[in-house]
Amino acid sequence: MNSTIKAIIFDFGGVLIDWSPHNLYNAYFPNQPEALEDFLREVDFYTWNAEQDRGRSFREGVAELSAKFPHRADLIAAYAENWINSITGEISGTVRILHRLKAKGYSLYGLSNWSAETFPLVRDEFSFLDQFDDLVLSGEVKLVKPEPEIFHYLLERIPEEVGECLFIDDSLANIEAAQKLGFYTVHFRSAERLEDELREHQLL
Repeated sequence: MNSTIKAIIFDFGGVLIDWSPHNLYNAYFPNQPEALEDFLREVDFYTWNAEQDRGRSFREGVAELSAKFPHRADLIAAYAENWINSITGEISGTVRILHRLKAKGYSLYGLSNWSAETFPLVRDEFSFLDQFDDLVLSGEVKLVKPEPEIFHYLLERIPEEVGECLFIDDSLANIEAAQKLGFYTVHFRSAERLEDELREHQLL
């Protein structure tokens, strides 16, 4: 066991939960992956969605983006109306790793960019969330990764120091931000690679 690392911090979407706008929008662009990518790029979807993660209401977000792209208004509204379809389930390999880490006695924390409006829609669907000692959701605290403030907020809530924490995220920008603050990090690409890297850290 790595005696330095005492806490493991997990991102949710893309690490433990299969979330993607593609999961929802594939139905609107059947067999048209390039058209789907063009739409997401045109409306700058991820930048727009990050503001809901920061705490902006979907009602306000949809109105603002639809005003900028009226010819895309139906598609923009579809995301808010059918948001649940952006999630297809848990990433089972990572969930198994989570349970193994819990069994080894590590503190487990969640740090996720997630709208406070939508998280309650799935909270009870994922029983593994009960494994966490604490959760920090961007939409609740009005802070988002990769901004350093949300990492500082988490550190103020937990007993471990930054040098005792390992942070797992699929976003390289978030990983780089955490590294600058002194976290151990793993850039998530698959459950299999995560297991290998955790073994390198002597955590599994």
